[in-house]
Parts: sequence; structure tokens; C-alpha cells
Amino acid sequence: MTIVLTPYWSNGEQKIKVEPQAPPPPPQGLLPPAYAHAVHAERSLQQLRSKTSPIEKNIFLSQLKDADLNTFYKLCLANMSEITPLIYTPTVGDACLQFSQNYRRPEGLFISIKDKGKIGSILRNWPRLNEARISVVTDGSRILGLGDLGVNGMPISIGKLSLYVAGAGVRPTSTLPICLDLGTNNQKFLDDPLYLGLRQKRVSDDEMDEFMDEFMAEMTATFPKLLVQFEDFSTDHAFSYLARFRDRYPVFNDDIQGTGAVVLSGLINAAAIANIPARDHRILFFGAGSAGVGVAMQLVSYFTLNGLTVEEARERVWLVDSKGLVYDGRAAEVAEHKKYFSRRDYTGAPLKDLLEIIEYVKPTALMGLSTIKSAFTEPVIRAMAANTARPIIFPLSNPVRLSECEFSETLEWSEGRAIFASGSPFPETTYEGRRRIPGQGNNMYIFPGLGLASILARVSSVTDSMVEASALGLANSLTEEERALELVYPAIERIRDISACVAVRVIRAAQKAGVDRASELRTLSDEDLMQFVQKKMWYPL
Repeated sequence: MTIVLTPYWSNGEQKIKVEPQAPPPPPQGLLPPAYAHAVHAERSLQQLRSKTSPIEKNIFLSQLKDADLNTFYKLCLANMSEITPLIYTPTVGDACLQFSQNYRRPEGLFISIKDKGKIGSILRNWPRLNEARISVVTDGSRILGLGDLGVNGMPISIGKLSLYVAGAGVRPTSTLPICLDLGTNNQKFLDDPLYLGLRQKRVSDDEMDEFMDEFMAEMTATFPKLLVQFEDFSTDHAFSYLARFRDRYPVFNDDIQGTGAVVLSGLINAAAIANIPARDHRILFFGAGSAGVGVAMQLVSYFTLNGLTVEEARERVWLVDSKGLVYDGRAAEVAEHKKYFSRRDYTGAPLKDLLEIIEYVKPTALMGLSTIKSAFTEPVIRAMAANTARPIIFPLSNPVRLSECEFSETLEWSEGRAIFASGSPFPETTYEGRRRIPGQGNNMYIFPGLGLASILARVSSVTDSMVEASALGLANSLTEEERALELVYPAIERIRDISACVAVRVIRAAQKAGVDRASELRTLSDEDLMQFVQKKMWYPL
């Protein structure tokens, strides 16, 4: 047996570590005589494609990952655009809804409110204590657009971490999916005899705050090298816990920061196609939850990068929530997280109809984060097209069945002029003899590279400048061929190259912010840093 020793630096000292070894092949006779890994990968792909529904394919892939990790990730890397929607959005929504019915084997950690006071002992039950580097944590309270799913939200954490591995080469053994069971207010699940979570309503905010304080403190004590990503917390908790912990621990919220970064990148490229100066853009958000406001906060960077002041940038954003246009003096109360963008220049009667709001604002870009199916009607799209020659239409709600509009109808109603990107995938189409490819503002473009960079740089916190850098890295990763096709996002098949570009930008931003603890990376040139990042990516055997 060959043992590979690799030198590395830690706290200024050079040390040696043993590289993980591939498991030995089974003894002769335990595999068929003509078995070959390459052929087995093709066999597995054919088995996958024989399934008739996305949820069946999701179940097959989950079992394949458990039985043969290397084959699972080989299929992911070779068929990224086909498999990504099966292990994450949109299929992961159905996987969550059916989690208690389809449950087969343990995966990840479940920590409930009943464990309060002993969370550390639960965390120490994880079998790979020294290997954990990244954890996706959800409380299941706002899964996609599906509402409060309780412990049925665990597939979100599992699926997301699979994309960290496939998208950026994070080592599978370093991932830790966690679901926090703080109860559920979904009566359907409370009445379901198969439901796997606590049969109680969600705890109060005060009790949850105490639980989260203990949880984060114990996470850091148990896993000192761990990056924590919050996923699909309810809007109020998403903002409050990001603010509560981001300066104390390496933590970020993908719904707020990841979504914001990927949309910022898309807007940068869409604005270049539309050829409209930043100062002339007006962006209307239909949906003002955690994702909507998070994106709006991130898009402020687009304007400030183009020379506007923060106040001038804020004035170019309008929010619409369930009660209509968000503005000061509105009779309906404005939630705290929306107040930054509440309009101070509107004093008229409440505006509730989207078409009426578009006629008032005359936006150049319309962002949908409402989870309201078909909210962008034909009159809405035509009104957008009347305002500007190349309207930017981004229906970002997931899954597909909650998207504000579809690609083909958007092209038809805008006479082919719309610049389109969605949250979930739509098929390409032909319009007036020209091939048109829809963009997908998939957070997978951002979080794998951001996570890998945070791990490699051993950051103490994830700063706004790091998130902005991830968006710029993505925006600059388009090839000349992709720009010629007027794509706003690169091909997902290039995700490893994209993640490497994002990671280099993020590491440099961390160094500039002084939050990196891997000081040896500071002396590397950009070319050497790129090679370092690519070398650190895990590949299946």
C-alpha cells in the first residue's frame, strides 16, 4: 500500500498529513467478472433515465450516493444540467414535501428544541468531528415557496451540500447537513402519523433565540473550522440571525446573500446587453421577503460600482409586497426589513395593482420573488416592453410551478426583446428563427465557490465585500461565445471553472477585509492562487 504524505502550513508551522486513500477493491469473486467502473457509470445513468418522474429520479440518486459516492458524483459532473434540477430545485421541493413518507436511512444531524441545554453532546455524535468544514442549517420554516415544512426540510440541507461537492469540489466527508426541529405550524404534518418531527407548534421567538445562541456557540466549540450556511429560515429570523451571528462566527445566509449575489451578477450582464447607463435604471421588486430585500440590498452594489452614491442607489429600487407599493406613510404597516427601501417620494393613494405600479415607476428591470404563479401577465410584460427597448425580466421564484412567468410567453409578449433569467430552469426555444437560451439565476453559481473560498482562506467572518466579489467573479466568467448568445449566466456545465473564478475573487476580498486566517495565501499571485484553488477541488475516483 502506498501512503501519500502532504506538507501543509498551520499557524506558521509546517506539518504533515496523510492523504485519504481509495478503498481497496473487493476481493476476487465479489464482483462480476466483466465489471468496469466506466461501464457501471453508464449503467447507472441508464437506470436514472428509466425513472418516469423527477421525484423517482431524486430517490434513485439519493440511494446511489449512499451506495456508491464516486459514481454519484461522476454522474453529476458529467451531466450537470440534467442532474442539478433533480438533486436541488425544483425537485427538492417535492423531496421535502414527501420526506417523511419516503424516508429510508439516517443522513445528517437532527437537533430539536428538546435538546436545548445539551446541544453540544448531540453535535459530538457526528462521526467525522475533525473533518467537518461546512454545514448547511435549516429550521424548515420557509422551504422554497412551500411554507413551514418542519423536519421535512432536511433534503434542502442535503441537496445543497451535494452541490457544494459537485460544484466546487468540497470534500464529501467535510459536509454536515443539519435540520433544527423547533416545531411546525403546519397542521397537516402535525396530523400525519408518518411525520418525523416533534408534534408541537413552533416555539416563541425568545425561546428560539436562546436555542440559536447555544447552537452557534456549541457549533464553533465542536467544529472550530466550520463555515455555517443558514438556509430557508422564515424571513424575520433569516435577517435577525444573520445580523446576530455574522460578526461572531463564519456564517452566511444563502437566501439573502447568495440570491442577492447571483442576481447582481445577472443584472450586470443584462444591463450591458440592454446598454442602459446605471443612473437610468429603475428596478422594481415584486416580492419583499428575505430573498427580495436581500437581492435589493445586493443590487445597491451595482449602482455604487458605477459611481452612484448609496443614497442615489437606494432611490433606484422600488418594493412591492402583498399590500402593494412599499412607501412611508402607508396605512398597512411596513416590516422592519423593508424600511430601508420604503419610498419617501410617494404620497398618493395606496398602489396595489402591479400594472398600475409599473405605469407609475416605469421600471427598466422587473424582479419576481413573490412565489405567485403567473403574476407577470401579458399586460405586465407588454407594459415593461413599452417602457424600454430591452426590458429585464427576472422571475426568480422557485420551483417552476411558482414562477411569475415562463420564458416562451415572455419572449412572445415582449416581441423577443426581453432579457430573461429565472430561478428555476426553462427549456431553450426558437423565436423568429433565432435560438434563444433562458438564463437561470441559480444560487449554485455563487455558494459553492463562496464556500470553498471561505474554507481555504479559513475566514473568521463572511463580509459583504466577499459576497460582492462572488458576484463579480461570476459576471466575469462568461466566455465570448456565451456573450455573443446574449447569455446573462454561463453554462452550468462549466461550474467547476466558474467556482474557481468566484473562489479566487472571494479569497482576495477576504484578504483585503482582514478576515482570512490562511496568511500563506496572501503571497500567491492570482495565477498561483487559481492553481491552488483548482488543486484543492475534490474529484471522484
